[in-house]
Amino acid sequence: MKTRTRTTLVVALIALLVALAALGGWRLVKARSERQQAASAAALPTGAAVLELAASDVAPVAQVAIARRVPVSGGLKAANSAVVKARVAGELRSLQVREGDSVRAGQLLGEIDTQEVDARLRQAEQTAGAARAQLDIARRALDNNRALVDQGFISPTALQTSVANEAAARANLEAAQAGVDLARKSRADARLVAPLAGVVSQRSAQPGERVGVDARVLEIVDLSRLELEAAVAPEDVVRIAVGAPAVLRVDGLDAPLTARVVRLNPSAQAGTRAVMVYLAVDAAPGLRQGLFAQGHITLPAQPALAVPASAIRNDQAQPYVLVVDDGRATARRVVPGSSGEGRLAPDQPLEILTAVASAPVPAGAASAAALLLPLQPGQWVLRGSVGALRDGAPVRRPAAAAAAASAASAAR
Repeated sequence: MKTRTRTTLVVALIALLVALAALGGWRLVKARSERQQAASAAALPTGAAVLELAASDVAPVAQVAIARRVPVSGGLKAANSAVVKARVAGELRSLQVREGDSVRAGQLLGEIDTQEVDARLRQAEQTAGAARAQLDIARRALDNNRALVDQGFISPTALQTSVANEAAARANLEAAQAGVDLARKSRADARLVAPLAGVVSQRSAQPGERVGVDARVLEIVDLSRLELEAAVAPEDVVRIAVGAPAVLRVDGLDAPLTARVVRLNPSAQAGTRAVMVYLAVDAAPGLRQGLFAQGHITLPAQPALAVPASAIRNDQAQPYVLVVDDGRATARRVVPGSSGEGRLAPDQPLEILTAVASAPVPAGAASAAALLLPLQPGQWVLRGSVGALRDGAPVRRPAAAAAAASAASAAR
């Protein structure tokens, strides 16, 4: 009897301990939930459960015409340039121009010493004189042999030999005369003449130096026509046409320059697959070959869904906007595209291309499905002036924006 009573007491004690443990766990869970609710409440704007928005805090999602732009950069290059090379070997006797000097087409720039060339010319002329004398002898012998054949003093075979000798002498004279012409051309090539009008950009030799054939002596550039040679990605070059306008900024010049596309390379580069685009730059003071320029080619404007640039938020891994949806600020991830003309300003329209469903959801997002929904015309987004705001925070639109939204809904 005593053993049964003792067993009953032990079971009752164990049940009491289990009940006490369950009660403690429930109180712990309740306390943790209260702390989370308190933290969530602390994240809301101080002093109000709903954030009152001003008219300047919101902007509509609208269809606007945005001129798309393709960025370009590269060095300026003269459309017309030439390298003056030595066409004969010899000592550079004179060189009359230096870097920065302007020259005109056909102007004498310098001369190469012609002593060797003159000696070769005299040698060629003497060889031609000797060949001419041999031809005269062969002609007289041929005439005499023809008379002797008619009289029967020599055989026809001897006459044929005389004919062949006369032909050989004539060929030797023509070859010698060609040598004279080559020597005279070498004499003329010793004069360095400007092939075009422009400015000397490089002087590679000095008077007194011996230069070989095809050695670089001077480089001349025509600054009246400058071009920008830029590499453009293949996905962008398909939208560019000859004649498209462009705006460029050049290092050292304050004012932007206007340009236009004049040529497109028909072949892509082997390594990068980029296509070279050539832009003619309008003449301006201070432009020089080799200056670095960057800017953009302007394409025809097309309608696009856009929001103010200040509405794009970048405090998360992916850009997003806060949309006023059913009294709450809901995050929508976006991909910014092209902007309007001019430099990017806080309220300048910025194209929204698409939502990225494969990107990770930013921390604190209220709903992953809502985050990936595309924007629609007529929706309202929060500008950057509102400041940091958590996803899902309660907000109230201004009366003017609410009335405009109602009118837009009724019109649809």
